[in-house]
Amino acid sequence: MSILRIRCRLFARYAELLGRDEVTVELPAPAVVSDAVRRLRDVLPEGRLLPERPLVAVNQRHVLPGEPLADGDELALFPPLAGG
Repeated sequence: MSILRIRCRLFARYAELLGRDEVTVELPAPAVVSDAVRRLRDVLPEGRLLPERPLVAVNQRHVLPGEPLADGDELALFPPLAGG
């Protein structure tokens, strides 16, 4: 079984809630975005404060929760955006 190392970046409110702006998670391959979010929610202190389906980007491209991940990908989590 191969392991994927995913660099997860947390922005704005998520970074504040979790007290960090970056963390690396390891996942068994194959994995998708929702697997990485689930791992963050499970392993980080206060991780349950993250929503199950946040706005995400992989390698600076907005994607859906079912997007496949590859070793070394960067996953960014963004809180809801408000406009005015």
